[in-house]
Amino acid sequence: MVHTVELDPSASPLDYFGWELRRLREASGLSQNQLGDIIFCTGSLIGQVETTKKVPTREFSERIDAALGTGGMFSRLIGLVLRSQLPTWFQPYAQMEAIATYISTFQTQLVHGLIQTEAYARAVLATGMPDDLEGLLAARMERQRILTRERPPLTWVVLDEAALYRPIGGRTVMRRQLAHLLDFADNRSVRIQVLPFGAGEHASLDGSFTLLRFDDDPDIIYTEDLISGHMTANPDTVKEAAFRYSHVQATALSVGDSAALIARVMEERYGDPSRADRRAVA
Repeated sequence: MVHTVELDPSASPLDYFGWELRRLREASGLSQNQLGDIIFCTGSLIGQVETTKKVPTREFSERIDAALGTGGMFSRLIGLVLRSQLPTWFQPYAQMEAIATYISTFQTQLVHGLIQTEAYARAVLATGMPDDLEGLLAARMERQRILTRERPPLTWVVLDEAALYRPIGGRTVMRRQLAHLLDFADNRSVRIQVLPFGAGEHASLDGSFTLLRFDDDPDIIYTEDLISGHMTANPDTVKEAAFRYSHVQATALSVGDSAALIARVMEERYGDPSRADRRAVA
């Protein structure tokens, strides 16, 4: 006798997704294997999603909607499901980021999450040794959808030059990541500048931070430490951060010169295929 795992649909967005998937599949008279055949996956994967052992992807959700004729229900739900996979301390920021009209960020060590490639993001997230790397990765990729919506936020990213040289994931991953940055050259809503080493001391030696602006709500400053994130709308803090960001932005290379530097680093540091992914071994 097959044991059926009972889910509480009110426990989490993921539980609700699995509960609804099972309910609608059974209402359609389909077994897990039959539904899997329809959407080109295994019945085991269907079962894992239904029991919350596997986090669904957006593509999976779209195929389920088409197969079960849900009117797009799972495609609408998946954003909430994936956001729930983010660390608890990060979720409030992600919610605010999703409704911001202007995002300006300075990053000292890494490429900002909104403009990371999937391979780069995987390497970054893996450093934290998470229990569900794939779920975290899917959630990060989902965040990036705000850049392709009909009215995306104006996003201005200043990267310290160090972020271009730190070989996250290896040479091939970094080459593709820098090429991805160059892809934004023609994107009217995303601007990328590089703060060069030659700038020396600057207004944000204390570290990375992000400023969110909204149409009708106060500005927010977001920072992170080793284990958590911090948001504040304190006017004095926001004013100080905005002042520092203006100085960093003014010290950085122009958008055009930044693109030229990114391209040069991509070719000179990551462009030799014969040296691809040679990693130091202790």
